[in-house]
Amino acid sequence: MLSKALCSEILARAMSSGADFAELYQELTHNNVIQLISGKIEKIGDNVLSGVGVRAFVGTKTVYAYTCDLSREGLLRCASGVADTVAQSKNDVSIRLTERIFPNINPVRRLPGDVDVKERISVLKEACFAAKNYDSRISQVAGNLISVDHNILVANSEGLYSADRNVRTRLAISAIASDGNENQSGYNGPGRSMGMEMFETISPAETGIEASRQAIVNLEAEYCPAGQMTVAIANGFGGVIFHEACGHSLEATSVGIGASQMCGKLGQKIAGDKVTAIDDGTIPGAWGSINMDDEGHPAQKNILIENGVLKSYMVDRLGSRRMGLPCTGSGRRQGYTFEPTSRMTNTYIANGPDKNEDIIASIEYGLYAAHMGGGSVNPVTGAFNFAVSEGYIVRNGKICEPVRGASLIGTGSRILMDIDMVGQDLELGQGMCGSSSGSIPTNVGQPLIRVSNITVGGRNQ
Repeated sequence: MLSKALCSEILARAMSSGADFAELYQELTHNNVIQLISGKIEKIGDNVLSGVGVRAFVGTKTVYAYTCDLSREGLLRCASGVADTVAQSKNDVSIRLTERIFPNINPVRRLPGDVDVKERISVLKEACFAAKNYDSRISQVAGNLISVDHNILVANSEGLYSADRNVRTRLAISAIASDGNENQSGYNGPGRSMGMEMFETISPAETGIEASRQAIVNLEAEYCPAGQMTVAIANGFGGVIFHEACGHSLEATSVGIGASQMCGKLGQKIAGDKVTAIDDGTIPGAWGSINMDDEGHPAQKNILIENGVLKSYMVDRLGSRRMGLPCTGSGRRQGYTFEPTSRMTNTYIANGPDKNEDIIASIEYGLYAAHMGGGSVNPVTGAFNFAVSEGYIVRNGKICEPVRGASLIGTGSRILMDIDMVGQDLELGQGMCGSSSGSIPTNVGQPLIRVSNITVGGRNQ
């Protein structure tokens, strides 16, 4: 990584025309993917991303430039481009950097790059073969074993100089079930901020079986009826609704410019009394955990909502300037070609007071959303539409027949208020979150929750 002396020179150049703050971000990332389709290895791919981004501030205005030319001349040229764009006044500065070392909450025992490719392929084959053999109606299985070795350096004009490393591993299995007339799919994709030791606690075979089980359930299911219903949403990836419909509305990226449904609501009641929501980048080994954010702030546990009351937002450096609030370790980006913005890490609804069996028993007629799929949301209004990838009708307090084609439709502010029961089986699910600063790994999560009333999209006969 770049020396302190060179970083100081680059930062001084970026500030030479009147910027009041400058930051350098260096990235060196090794990505590896092994792909298997229908029992055959289709791809073994490696790529390396290497480059530097330079950012300067003048108040709440920013200028960002990046380069893959890591020579001194190339880096100074990049910084000069930033300074030329700022063009306020001549500014001679001298920057002294001090190294800061953050505690490593994600230690890795078996780096994927150090593990023989035959062992990694065997893990993928175990998962895919278990998925294929689950049922004779499984017509195709595709799997990916993904590993990322992400190294960064952040230096800034406040004197920070800090390097970090994050290693992630993920196994993703997709299965298709067919009865000769139609196809249905299932998916399972566990991931951790770990190396290959992840598979000491996560079974590849069980990962594949779960993907195929979902596909078979959907193949046998009838279409879900539409209407207003009480809905129980299962733990784990069910938290994607909070992440998308509410979490993005709590990021300074939207709040700081007045483009969020949650603007100006700190200290106000915005959710049911049993709802406490947290964004926590400090969970050891979790998919979305970080030692420091991409602006050099330490990861934090941020209480967003406590017993229904909005307590804080997720704030990056630019959002801090706009809103007058402290940074919360939320400045994140995909890589050096992206300027950082406020983003989530591991975001979840915390355990509540209710027993799961009581939640289901309380529903006379409704829907149990066992697994959630993708969807869309408008962060300004909070309006969302999410697919239910595995669902069941609930009658007289019992989970009954599976249904497919269901979707949940509503607004983030409304669903928060309508969560009236919260269970005790918190679990996290892994995903990749896309926003203006690229695609980053995030966890979503919750225990089983009950939404008293929500629009369920489906197909009425």
